Amino acid sequence: MSAQPPPPTREPWAGGAVGGRAHCVLAPNPGPMTLDGTNTWVLLEPGSTEAVVIDPGPLDEQHLAAVLDHVATRGARVALTVLTHGHHDHAESAPRFAELTGAPTRAVGSGHDDLRDGDVVTTGGLELRVVATPGHTSDSISFAVPADHALLTGDTVLGRGTTVVAHPDGELDAYLASLERLAALTGDGAVTRILPGHGPLVPDAAAMVAFYRTHRAERLDQVRQALADGAAAEADPVEGVLQRVYAEVSQEVWPAARMSIRAQLDYLSGRGA
Repeated sequence: MSAQPPPPTREPWAGGAVGGRAHCVLAPNPGPMTLDGTNTWVLLEPGSTEAVVIDPGPLDEQHLAAVLDHVATRGARVALTVLTHGHHDHAESAPRFAELTGAPTRAVGSGHDDLRDGDVVTTGGLELRVVATPGHTSDSISFAVPADHALLTGDTVLGRGTTVVAHPDGELDAYLASLERLAALTGDGAVTRILPGHGPLVPDAAAMVAFYRTHRAERLDQVRQALADGAAAEADPVEGVLQRVYAEVSQEVWPAARMSIRAQLDYLSGRGA
C-alpha cells in the first residue's frame, strides 16, 4: 500500500496568519505546479517594525502591492527579502521588490549575499536559521523559525502532494539527504510545522516528512520494476518509465514527472542499479 500524506489544514488554501510571526500573502498564480499559488511569507517579530519577506513571487505588481499593504498595516517596513530558491514563481519579482522596498535580498547563488547552511539571520529581533536543503534545485534552502518551531521549506516540501526533483539542476541524491536532515529536525521537536512554498500549512511536520521519504523510496522501487519490465530496453527509457509508473498522474504535470524520472535514473545509474 502506498504511503498516504497527512491531511491538509483546509481546502482550498488562501493564505493568512500562521502563529504569531508568519503571514502568507498568496500570489495569484495557481496551476498544476504551483497549486493554489506561490506563498509569499511575511515574518515579523511581535512588537517589531522590521519585516522579513520570503519569496516575493512572480512579477505581478498587484501581488507586490498586496504584500507591501500587509506590511504597512502591521506598522512595519520590509527590512530584508530572502529567497528559498531561484525559480521564477518564487523569485522573479525580487529585483522589482528590492526597488519598491530598498531592502537587500539574500539567497544562495550568483548576485546575492550568499546564505550558507547554519547561518543565523536576525532582523528586527526575528531569528531565522538557514538549513541547506538542495535537491529540488541546487540552490534550495529552508529557513527555521526557532521561536515558532516552524520551517519554511520553499519547494522542498509542499503543503499538498509531492515536489519535483528538477533535473538536471536538481539531484535525487541531494534531495534524499535533505529529507534526512528534515527528518532529524522534525524528529527531535525542533520543527513541528511546515510553512511551504505552495499549499497549506503543514501542522504535523514529522508526518509529512515521513510521507515524503516513504514516497521517494516507493517511486524508486517502481522505477526499478519499470526498467526490469522493459523500459530500459526502449528507445527512450524516460518515456517507458513515465507510461508504466506515472500513468495515473495528470498529463499536465508529465513534464515535471519527466524531470523527476531523469533524476531517478541518474541516481540508480550512479549506484549500478
